Amino acid sequence: MGAMAETFARIAVRLSPRASREAIVGEREGALQVRVTAPPVDGAANEALVRLIAKRLRVAKGAVTIVSGETSRIKVVQVDGLDQATARSRLGLDAG
Repeated sequence: MGAMAETFARIAVRLSPRASREAIVGEREGALQVRVTAPPVDGAANEALVRLIAKRLRVAKGAVTIVSGETSRIKVVQVDGLDQATARSRLGLDAG
């Protein structure tokens, strides 16, 4: 059996907590602009981000991991099981 290369996408995210509504509002300076209603307390905003990304990408919440920027506004999210082009197209971004 050959080892299969793991497929995943990495997405830079600029997170705005305490927004009036949850939304993925587009891309700016190479980062996905995401707004969540949760406050940045006890990981609540990160949890909301993971939930929103998983829902939009139609993957399980467990497939979405914040790999860097846990306590920063700028984060990198990894999505297992999707390639970059698929992830970008499901997020409504060009596949660039």
